[in-house]
Amino acid sequence: MSDIRKELKYLSSHEWARVEEDGTVTIGITDHAQDALGDVVYVETPEVGSRVNVGEEAGVVESVKAASDIYTLVSGEVVAVNDLLQDTPETVNNSPYDEGWFFRVKPDDLSELEDAMDAAEYKEMLESED
Repeated sequence: MSDIRKELKYLSSHEWARVEEDGTVTIGITDHAQDALGDVVYVETPEVGSRVNVGEEAGVVESVKAASDIYTLVSGEVVAVNDLLQDTPETVNNSPYDEGWFFRVKPDDLSELEDAMDAAEYKEMLESED
């Protein structure tokens, strides 16, 4: 069974979001997504200072099997990207929730996260796909 963390919010496209203590929101892909993709070989993140909009493509993750768009759960300004992924994209496979995060956003409106799934809803969605 995939690792699904209770403190995160999720999209049906398998991204997660975590609200940090400073109010920024960290975005990455779920354990289920990295497992389905297989060995991650490349990650494209948005540039620091750029704007991302909820529901729109914000990056790309490529594996030996496929390439997938990355979506953000909140709109706002990108304030950090995970530079570690440029040289070691496989970090996403080893640590999708901790070391393998993609980017951080200073959100325009945190209430956008209310539209995302909680852990129980995400788990239910995964179980219904099996």
